[in-house]
Amino acid sequence: MDLSLPRLRMLRELHRRGTVTAAANALHYTASAVSQQLAQLERDVGAKLFERLGRRVRLTDLGTLLAEHAEEILGSVERATLALEEAQESISVRLTAGVWASVASGLLPAALTILADSHPGIEVRTKELAPEDTAGAVRDGALDLSFVIDYSNYPMDWDPSLERAVIAVERIYAAVPSGAVPSASVTLTELADHPWILAGPRSHLGTAGRLACQASGFEPRINHEVEEQATALAMVAAGLGVTLVSDLGLALRPPGVDVVALGDALTRTVSVAYRTRSARRPALLLVIDAVRTAAAEQGLGASAPVTLPDGA
Repeated sequence: MDLSLPRLRMLRELHRRGTVTAAANALHYTASAVSQQLAQLERDVGAKLFERLGRRVRLTDLGTLLAEHAEEILGSVERATLALEEAQESISVRLTAGVWASVASGLLPAALTILADSHPGIEVRTKELAPEDTAGAVRDGALDLSFVIDYSNYPMDWDPSLERAVIAVERIYAAVPSGAVPSASVTLTELADHPWILAGPRSHLGTAGRLACQASGFEPRINHEVEEQATALAMVAAGLGVTLVSDLGLALRPPGVDVVALGDALTRTVSVAYRTRSARRPALLLVIDAVRTAAAEQGLGASAPVTLPDGA
């Protein structure tokens, strides 16, 4: 019997989540791709693992048994990977990181250059996801690490199976059409009469922006709800409203946008999330250290360097 690790991972997610669609979303595959791979797993095993009830799939007793063993097998693979990395004199490994636009453009290039200079055997591949989805992808095993954010007025819920290393603290600014605010700073209250461009309430930035405005005594008049910060800034440049932007987001600013300091104290903390059982993984710690160094070089207030295990 030849058991594929990716198929076992899909089986584990189906067992955890109950539907093929939910498992596919967690692993960032299409539902049809997961269904095909699970059907192949059933053929590999040579036993009935699933019962199809209309459009739903339910695990049989044998399927549940294999899913429970899959949890142990995948955990053992991760522990073996850690042991091999710790035993190597020089680290050669590939990691997959979850990123979003402003991190990918404003922080990651410098970090990967630092990493390549000091540890060329570590390769980091990236997947762009919404910031709200990256931690879950790490928890589910689709990513080795991810960038996550907490706003000073809206900290994210935290999964006990994950840990995080603080990378940087960003300031939040008002982004306004050129000339719209003549002073060097502005309060949110002074922007209350402007039309706003914000992400939706599912977005951490969208929620943090709404809460900040409400704390200043007004409900923002949101004329344009867009998810990408680059899109919001382009709309500001066109004179369609005002928005909020972070330090890393400044790299996405087009001509025609003034960035004005906020009198209201609003910041966001950028961290790297990883599974607790990976906390001693040397390659992961070296990546975190490189990202912190890149953030510090940009003046974003990185915390102390990572302490590596002996021999790394």
